Amino acid sequence: MPANIVVPEVGESIVDARIAKWLRKEGERVSAGDPLVELETDKIDLEVGAPAAGVLSRIDRKDGEDVKVGEVLGVIDEAAQSSAAVAPPAAAPAEPPASAEAKTTAKSRATPAAKKAAEQNDVDISRVQGTGDAGRVMRRDVERAAESSSAPAAAPKPAEARPALPEPARTRPAPPVPERPVTAAERTEDRVRMSKRRATIAKRLVEAQSTAAMLSTFNEVDMAAVMALRERHKQSFKDRHGVGLGIASFFVKAAIGALRAFPRLNAEVQGDEMVLKHYFDIGVAVGAAEGLVVPVIRNADRLGFAEIEKQIRDFATRAADGTLSLADLKGGTFTITNGGVFGSLLSTPILNPPQVGILGLHKIQDRPVAVNGQVQLRPMMYMALTYDHRIVDGAEAVRFLVKIKELVEDPGALLLE
Repeated sequence: MPANIVVPEVGESIVDARIAKWLRKEGERVSAGDPLVELETDKIDLEVGAPAAGVLSRIDRKDGEDVKVGEVLGVIDEAAQSSAAVAPPAAAPAEPPASAEAKTTAKSRATPAAKKAAEQNDVDISRVQGTGDAGRVMRRDVERAAESSSAPAAAPKPAEARPALPEPARTRPAPPVPERPVTAAERTEDRVRMSKRRATIAKRLVEAQSTAAMLSTFNEVDMAAVMALRERHKQSFKDRHGVGLGIASFFVKAAIGALRAFPRLNAEVQGDEMVLKHYFDIGVAVGAAEGLVVPVIRNADRLGFAEIEKQIRDFATRAADGTLSLADLKGGTFTITNGGVFGSLLSTPILNPPQVGILGLHKIQDRPVAVNGQVQLRPMMYMALTYDHRIVDGAEAVRFLVKIKELVEDPGALLLE
């Protein structure tokens, strides 16, 4: 009896996907649950397993095609024989080599992101030691293996030093060598189709600019107090909680304090109404291979510094190996993005709809500033707040950013918040 392979329902906000790669070929015998095809969505990548044991008798949709939830991708024929079984008998070993079994096993226990990274870095995934659940190979494992394999060899032993000969005097410089003209064949281009996620990111960014009245305001914050506090407590904090004390948790806490004081920045626009939210789900932008993702810290106002740091670290790890779930990315009332980790000194972040506010953090840099009438070098950071001017007034946005500045420059005040 044939069984259809269909695009599964992933979540309410995902209605279509793109076929990234078929993992099996027509005519292959599969077991129930075996991964058959990788799908890309605008938020997560996933594998579709075989609905029943049998032969993959038909593939209806090819690699790179866009498909919708519920559409048929192919058919499993439970009664058919595999193409290998009906082929004429040949003198072949009764069992496949052990190395081939190992490669198949390793590939099946690797995440889609790990397989893609292995192809890009020319890494034999069967030789990669997995660190995920049940030994599953993650993207970070492949990248670590690629780095170790590309480590530079030991430098050759330098030749025995010899006394330098005096350089002959030159009466005039040598004439310049004429530059060879660049040929048309050397001016090459690559045409690469956007991934489903990258295409969706592009679409949402354009929509954000065309639907919201975006405006940005800036301020700077003295990070000396936060950095001194971290230095005093970093070792005891890590010993107690098993995670380092970063700056992100301070800004999450400060943002919550400012959102309480200016609640319209924790809202969204629906028609001619403002929806004011009395809970604080803070999105934290994380860079991933396929583009920026924004996992959400739920009820962040009820979490301590250690819990916030652990969630951010977990998000970064799972974004790198492609294991973030749809639930991690849904919702959010306000977003924080930190371009400073890439060296950005100043930028204007774009809103994450339907949110009406996003806080941009930047590189901490020693700059001369006036302190009590004297010029001192202080670790300063520029902050940017982009807001939807439809419901947030300019004065309100400026005071919101000043509130964050005050809380970060006086970390003790965060405990009172």
